[in-house]
Amino acid sequence: MESRLSLQELNNVAEVEIVYRRKPNCKPAERPVIRTSYDSYAVFMHYWNLDTIELIEEFKVIYLNRRNSVLQLLELSKGGITGTVADPRLILAGALRIGACAVVLAHNHPSGIVKPSIADETLTQKIKAAASYHDIIVADHLIISPDSYFSFGDQGLL
Repeated sequence: MESRLSLQELNNVAEVEIVYRRKPNCKPAERPVIRTSYDSYAVFMHYWNLDTIELIEEFKVIYLNRRNSVLQLLELSKGGITGTVADPRLILAGALRIGACAVVLAHNHPSGIVKPSIADETLTQKIKAAASYHDIIVADHLIISPDSYFSFGDQGLL
């Protein structure tokens, strides 16, 4: 059977490359290990911009390997005062790309109130369900403020 695709068309196919580049001089044994929700909070707070935490809602993801060592932190989205977008496809694309075994989700509420909304609970369950198809664990979801945090895991909501 003869192909009807031209060489020009065949040359216009995008290629996907799967690569993980660690920071130079950073040995795997030196990465932070997440053992508790507070460990996750500490990592997120180290990278969160405290000048905007009470102004702009953001969503971030920590990717973990099998022993819960931090592989990468992704700044997924920045929104407005009352919301931001957390696309489960982008979260999982990152996890699959680097071979993560687990993720820790986090977002802030600029109001400082760390109680989850119904939308927060629904999103968490949606991401958890999607991740389970790839054997990726949602280890926790934190809602953070400069002074405190709410852990879905600690509250039995995962």
